[in-house]
This record gives sequence, structure tokens and C-alpha cells, in this order.
Amino acid sequence: MSNRRGLCLVLAAPSGAGKTTLSRALLEQDDALSLSVSVTTRARRPGEKEGKHYYFISQERFDEMAAAGDLLEYARVFGRSYGTPRGPVEAALSAGQDVMFDIDWQGFHQLRAAMPGDVVGVFIKPPSLEVLHHRLTKRGDAPEQVEERMKHAEAEISHAGEFDYIVENHDLDVALADLRAILRACRLETRRQAARPGL
Repeated sequence: MSNRRGLCLVLAAPSGAGKTTLSRALLEQDDALSLSVSVTTRARRPGEKEGKHYYFISQERFDEMAAAGDLLEYARVFGRSYGTPRGPVEAALSAGQDVMFDIDWQGFHQLRAAMPGDVVGVFIKPPSLEVLHHRLTKRGDAPEQVEERMKHAEAEISHAGEFDYIVENHDLDVALADLRAILRACRLETRRQAARPGL
């Protein structure tokens, strides 16, 4: 078999669209896919493990990494910084390992600019805003949280057309099959394959 350079699979979605469920299922079914682990300046929460959930670092160290170009993408959210370290991602791609990212549309653009040719973006959308509202309400979010998330969701969905693929999560099994098909097709792209001797 020929060697293949890995790819960066970005999954973005508004809260409540089912991205977490889909990403977990995809990771469970595919040994050649791993989840990117971000660095963050926020405090570790109970049960979180260093190197599995996040790499926990100081703001000073974060700023040093950003200035040195050691972060592929980064953002500040609610007063805390989050970013994707470059080294582990580049090592994984060189080894033929695919890496999945749970980032928003802004992070997607940053990542694509940092690694042109290696990034595939998939936007997970709900069947409708009404369905999304029902899902958020059903999972027990407070009414004010639901409204805030709905406003954010509309803003997120407005960027769906900037992604390579859009998967509607009306049925979980169908959406998962769509994601697997996208990943398989991208792995088979000619430009991602290393030519074998004699071919």
C-alpha cells in the first residue's frame, strides 16, 4: 500500500446540532482518526486529564507559543485562551494519521490558512432552527441560555457555505454515514496519495 499524508477534519456546528455525538461515534469507528488536543489557559476541571482533554498552560506560555507560530489557530473565549499546537498535528499528518478538530468557523479559516491543502471542513447543521430550539429546550438549558444559544446558532449557520461539506443531522445514523463517506473520499484523493514505485 502507498503511504498517505493525513488530513485535518474540521467539524463545526451550532450548539445542539449533535456534533459531539457524531464526533465520538466517528472516533470509535475509525482507528486512523484521532482528536486534536488543544492548549488552554483555563483551570483544569474535575476529571480532566492533561494531554487527553487539554494541555493546561499559563497565559504567558500561551502568548509565547502564539508569537512563535507554534499554534495553528487560537481564540480567546470568556477570558480564557484556547489554541491548537502545531507540533502534534504535523507529526500525525506526516505519519498518515488523520486529526479531527472541534472548532468554530473562525478557527476553521485560521487552520486552513496555516495548513493549506490539509484541511477539510464539514458543517453539521440541524434540520431547522425550530428543531434546534426543541433540542436545546429538551436537554434542560434555561430559557435565557436557549435564546442566547439560538442567536449564536443563527450566526454560526450563516457561515455554513464557507465549508467544503454540509451534513444535515436529521437522522444520526445517516449523518454519521455521510461523515464516513466524506472522510473516505478525502483519503482517496490523488493529491493525498504518495506514488508507489512503478505506478
